[in-house]
Amino acid sequence: MAAVAPVTSATSATDRRYTIISADGHAGAGMDTYREFLDPAWRDEFDAWRDRYRNPFRDLQGDRRTRNWDDDRRIAELEADGIVAEVVFPNTVPPFFPTGQLLARPPSERSYARRLAGIRAHNRWLAQWCGGANSVRRAGLAQVFLNNIDDAIAEAVWARENGLAGILIPTTPPDVAGILPLYAPEWDRLWEVCQDLELAVVNHGGSGSPDYGPYPASTFLWIAEATLFSRRPLTHMLLSGAFARFPRLKFAITEQGAAWIPPVLRQLDGYHAQMASGRIGELKYTEADRLPEPPSAYFARNCRVGASFPSPTEAAARHELGVDRYMWGADYPHDEGTYPYTREALRRSFHDASPAELRAILAGNAADLYGFDLAALDALAARVGPTHAEIAEPLEALPADSNSPAFTRP
Repeated sequence: MAAVAPVTSATSATDRRYTIISADGHAGAGMDTYREFLDPAWRDEFDAWRDRYRNPFRDLQGDRRTRNWDDDRRIAELEADGIVAEVVFPNTVPPFFPTGQLLARPPSERSYARRLAGIRAHNRWLAQWCGGANSVRRAGLAQVFLNNIDDAIAEAVWARENGLAGILIPTTPPDVAGILPLYAPEWDRLWEVCQDLELAVVNHGGSGSPDYGPYPASTFLWIAEATLFSRRPLTHMLLSGAFARFPRLKFAITEQGAAWIPPVLRQLDGYHAQMASGRIGELKYTEADRLPEPPSAYFARNCRVGASFPSPTEAAARHELGVDRYMWGADYPHDEGTYPYTREALRRSFHDASPAELRAILAGNAADLYGFDLAALDALAARVGPTHAEIAEPLEALPADSNSPAFTRP
C-alpha cells in the first residue's frame, strides 16, 4: 500500500485531523496573463483570435473566474473546506483553443502549431503558479497533444525540468484520422521517458467524444456517451502491453468514476484466460497475442484512480480496486465539485471508512503518485483538516444548494 500520513498528534484518534489532497483540481490563467507566457511570434495572431472569442463557461465568468488563479482566494476557500493541496488540471481556455482544454477536439494539421503554442503558454504559466511557495500545495500536469510523438516527449522532459508532476494526455475521438492510438508501439518512446523521469501519465474524463454534428440530439448524445469514450485510454493502455514493457510507468485516470472499473477488469481477465485455449468463439489467438499477466495485475501495479466527488457507491468500489489505488478529488472550482461541502461529502460516502483507509485515499496515495511532501502538508492540515469524528458521523440531510454527484448519486 502507498505511504500514508504519519500520526504525530498526542490527541485522541477521533480528534486527529486528516490531511486532504484533492486529486482533481482545475485552474488556469486569464487571457491577459496567457498572452505574457505566449511565444512573442504568436502574440499578434493571439490578439486577433481573442477579439473573436466568447467564453461559454459559467465558472469562468464574473467574480467566479478568479478562483482559477487567485492564490489568496483559492487557498482560503480550499482550507475552509479542509483541503490543503491539490493536483492541478486545466480549466480556463488557453490561446487558440475553440473551447476548454478538456472538451476541445484534437488540433488539425493546419491548426496544430498554433494550438501547441497555446498549451505551451498554459504549461509555462502552470509551472510558475505551482512553483515557489506553492510547490508544497500543488502538483501541476503539463498538457501534451498526441499529434506528434517528438513534441510530446519534448513537453514531458520540459515538465520534469520545470517541476511539474506529470503529463496530461487527451483521449482521441475515434473519428479523428492521423493520430496514432495509445496502444500503438510507437508510443513506447514516450512511456520510456515518463518511466525514467518518474512522471505520472494522466488522462482526465471529458475528452474523446466524436463530432455529433448540428442536430437536436447532439448535446444529449454527448453527455450520454461521454463516459464511453473517456474510458478508452485505460483499456488501451492495459491491453497494449505498455505496462509489461515499462513496469514502473505510472498511469492515472481522473474524474471518470470508479465503480465501472472492477467489472471491466473481470471481463478483460476472462478474455485473457480464454486466449490460453487459442480461441474466443470464432476468433483465433496465439501466445504472442496474450499478455504475460492478466490485465488486472497491470492495473494493480501501474494504475491509479482519481475518484472525483464519489458517491457512496463509487466510494465502495475502493475495496475491490484496492484502497492503495484510490484517490479522492474535489473537482474545485467546478459546479459539480464538493466545495463548499467537502466535509458533508466525506460524511456521506466515507463515514464507515477506517482511519488507515482515509489517510490513504485522502492524501497518502496522491502523495505517493505525485510527489507531495506529506510532512509539510500535515502541518497545514493540523489547522484546517477534518477530524475522524467529523467524517465518521453519517450525513442525514443533504445540502439543498449543491448539485454535486457526491450528493445526487446513490
